[in-house]
Amino acid sequence: MKTYLVTGANRGIGLEFCRQLKALGETVIAVCRSTSSELNNLGVRIESGIDITSDQSVADLAKRLYGTQLDVLINNAGILEKNTLDNLDFDSIRWQFEVNSLGALRVTQALLANLRAGSKVAIITSRMGSIGDNTSGSSYGYRMSKAALSMAGKSLSHDLKPQQIAVAILHPGLVNTLMTGYRGIPTSEAVQGLLARINQLNLENSGTFWHANGEVLPW
Repeated sequence: MKTYLVTGANRGIGLEFCRQLKALGETVIAVCRSTSSELNNLGVRIESGIDITSDQSVADLAKRLYGTQLDVLINNAGILEKNTLDNLDFDSIRWQFEVNSLGALRVTQALLANLRAGSKVAIITSRMGSIGDNTSGSSYGYRMSKAALSMAGKSLSHDLKPQQIAVAILHPGLVNTLMTGYRGIPTSEAVQGLLARINQLNLENSGTFWHANGEVLPW
């Protein structure tokens, strides 16, 4: 039995991670700002009231988890707000950086003491943050913040390798959630693929940017 921590666990992909991991018999710590009835019904450990944009809140999470070893840290929490060139909202763009980019880095840094040799860190990013794959433009805040998140994941893969901690940078696909307007594949299919990539992760392929289906994506 392994212990997984999932951020953004109250809905969407995060909730499905918790559901599937619980069904596999794993120990799950679900982190969120506010819980949901669906999450409550899973019977996993819930750490609510955590705002990943707040240093103090994330430090509080670290205190709650003092002495708890984590086998897998899944940085899933994120937001998408639309920003076109004709309607650039710089407050929105900054907020997406705070949640999507800095949030995952803040959580990972705060929980380093909970990781050990053989632990894994999963960064849930997006191919919309891929420069090589950008053929349509727009979505400035989301694209830029996810590109920054992927870079953070790549740096973490180097910095954590001496501690024998591997890092995966993962695109779930277009998934049927509130964030996408309920377009795309079911969350169950996306999470099955993401868990397969996490299981495949090791120190040799640490820092790879994967699609959930196993495709290696361009930076």
